[in-house]
Amino acid sequence: MSISRVCVFCASSTQVHPEYFDAANRLGKELAKEGVTIVYGGGGAGLMGEVATSALVQGGQVIGILPRFMSDLEWGHTGLTELKLVDNMRERKHMMIENVDAVIALPGGCGTLEELLEVITLKRLGIFLKPIILVNVRDFFNLLIEMLNQCINERFMNEKHKSIWSVTSKAEEVIETILNAPKWTASSRNFATL
Repeated sequence: MSISRVCVFCASSTQVHPEYFDAANRLGKELAKEGVTIVYGGGGAGLMGEVATSALVQGGQVIGILPRFMSDLEWGHTGLTELKLVDNMRERKHMMIENVDAVIALPGGCGTLEELLEVITLKRLGIFLKPIILVNVRDFFNLLIEMLNQCINERFMNEKHKSIWSVTSKAEEVIETILNAPKWTASSRNFATL
């Protein structure tokens, strides 16, 4: 599998622990170094801005997908390779995962979690088939993973659904984690409701 384009979900908050910014910085650099284009939400603040800027400084390609109302509020990153404006959040999510080789989630708030859970759902239904990587900085995703495992334990999801996502704690291991992620096919629909 070759990796040329990934979607990164992450936060816009500027108030978070410095370790989150460090991970975002290292992820942006690592993806740029490997020649991987980043598609993300287009923001200029928080981890969003950190991922984008660190990749751009390394000569990487970064495509932002930003709702027009956020552009009107001047929330967009001003130095991207390309910035695409869309009408709403739903269109943004759809475009962010279109034609990517993987989705990477850094820690974030309700927006990041909503994006992540939607793509997990799409993968469960055999609509999105690419790796989904959680970058578990400061054990941020532990409770979400525990909740998903509880869904499996209570039979709201199938045991096989544990293969939908992969986890690493280090930005430098993201590429390797993508390459080693379990393969997923549209046949997953056969057990989506089991």
